[in-house]
Amino acid sequence: MNVRRLPLPTAVVAAAAALGLGALSACSSGSAAAGSTDKFDVVASFYPMAFLAEQIGGEHVHVTSLTQPGQEPHDLELSTQQIVQLQESDAALHLKGLQPAVDEAIAQSEVGTKIDAATLTSLEDHEDEHGHEDGHEDEHGHEHEHEGGKDPHVWLDPVKYAEVAEGVGKAFEKADPDHAADYRKNTEALVGKLNDLDAAFETGLKNRKTDVFITTHAAFGYLAERYGLIEEAISGLSPESEPSGARVKELTRTAEADGVTTVFYETLVSDRTAKTLADDAGLKTDVLDPIEGITDGSRGDDYFQVMESNLESLQTALGAK
Repeated sequence: MNVRRLPLPTAVVAAAAALGLGALSACSSGSAAAGSTDKFDVVASFYPMAFLAEQIGGEHVHVTSLTQPGQEPHDLELSTQQIVQLQESDAALHLKGLQPAVDEAIAQSEVGTKIDAATLTSLEDHEDEHGHEDGHEDEHGHEHEHEGGKDPHVWLDPVKYAEVAEGVGKAFEKADPDHAADYRKNTEALVGKLNDLDAAFETGLKNRKTDVFITTHAAFGYLAERYGLIEEAISGLSPESEPSGARVKELTRTAEADGVTTVFYETLVSDRTAKTLADDAGLKTDVLDPIEGITDGSRGDDYFQVMESNLESLQTALGAK
């Protein structure tokens, strides 16, 4: 896109030169680097943000995701090349509190349009399995603390994701007014599809036998709240955190008391803990995907397809079909 470029910070230029990288290096996917196209160049933090940018921007945007397919986004560390790409972009779209390295890089960059999805809807505290606010150590002893104790997984609630989409659309309209009408039209279409998805979950989860589901990663608090479900997470908001023996015993009792049939795990993290609990409790395992990235192992090619697969998995596990 033809806009005035601010000069790169000296430290970034020096680091890029040291690694033999140019400001217009191609990104790892092989597409043109952010800032080097004649389109509105958007750098998105991870898949749910990139999907919004692509759906809303359509033919007018070039989107680069900082998190590669199959990469676990919570602990992402940025390369110098990615920092250069960020600096050269027209807009940066992220969800503050999920990826600290991305939050810091965007804050320090001179990108003209910075869009924080966390400001476009209401984030809530979702207590962990012990009633404590979010914050867990992984198996390496590293602490994972989400911004202000808030649960960032808003994209798994179609209603909240639609609110974010509306805010992103308005930001695109303001930053690239020549294509505002198209951004507005695309946003309305996306919000309509998200409303349809919400209706499908509402209808599809009626007449269920139980409200309780067990999952390894406490990513589904907003989804559970939206549809009157109860999420029991083996671990906390960090997908790498390890549960205590007492927690595993507690979940085994919960499964028996509430008619739970299935322990859910996700595609980007090991299923070892889920299978251990399932074996101990005589339960099945299945995938409930937090859609932090799309890979060849995903049950669908995009957000909507994977969410529809999630609905089918929940229906089966909860006895709704």
